[in-house]
Order: sequence, then structure tokens, then C-alpha cells
Amino acid sequence: MAPLTPRLVVPIDVKKKPWEQEVPLHNRWHPDIPPVADVTQGELFRVEMVDATGGQVRDDDSADDIKSLDFAAPHYLSGPLRVVDAEGVPASPGDLLAVEICNLGPLPGDEWGYTGIFEREHGGGFLTDHFPSARKAIWYFEGIYAYSP
Repeated sequence: MAPLTPRLVVPIDVKKKPWEQEVPLHNRWHPDIPPVADVTQGELFRVEMVDATGGQVRDDDSADDIKSLDFAAPHYLSGPLRVVDAEGVPASPGDLLAVEICNLGPLPGDEWGYTGIFEREHGGGFLTDHFPSARKAIWYFEGIYAYSP
């Protein structure tokens, strides 16, 4: 029998800005934000998401994007999701839910990440006295391995 393919409940198009996504993203947890999808108890499903900067960091050799990050931009989140049981009854506030994260990884076709050092004027980082200027390293993922040019 072939392995189960998780149902995609929150798709992300990496070519679009966070506010242009087909399924709305949000920037905080609040009970008035409506669920974007229902998932059934025990279901294997997939949630895609944008990076913490909302796509402000580019896959290139310049740290100008790190230097000019808009820190006022919200940290976009995927969801929320409504969990329903086999009869379609949704979980209620106060219910205890057990969630198993089966896999984490980059979006297909977008297998890269970055390490950034913020400019001193933006709060710097752990070694700001040694690295006062913005810096960036791009990482490319190949399976369980990553390399940086």
C-alpha cells in the first residue's frame, strides 16, 4: 500500500506576498480570527507557511535586505485550523489536543534558508561589537544536508 499523502490545508505561493496568499494569513492568536480550514481528528495534513520576515530576505549574496528589514511588518502565521472529531464536532476551548509534527522542511522548489546578522542600528546580535554591519549567509538544502556558498 502506498504511503498516505497529507492533504494540503494551507498552501503558500512563494512568488506572492503574504497578503496576496489564497488562504489568508494572520499575525496573532485571537479567538475572533476564523479558522481557514477544518482538519479531522487523526488526519495527516500539511500546513505551509512563509518565513518570519514575510519574504523580505532574498536568495542572493547581498545583505542589503537584512540591513533594511521592515521590523514593523507582522510575523505572518498560517491558520488557525479547526479540529473536528469523526462526527464533525469541533474541539472546544479548554479541550486537550495532542499534535504530532511528522515532518518539517522547506517548500518544494524553495529549498533554501538564511542566517542573518542585524545592523547595530536595528539591535545588532550576539557579537555586535565584532560584527556591527548587516551580514547574511544563504543555505541550500539537499535532503538532510545543507551547504552555503
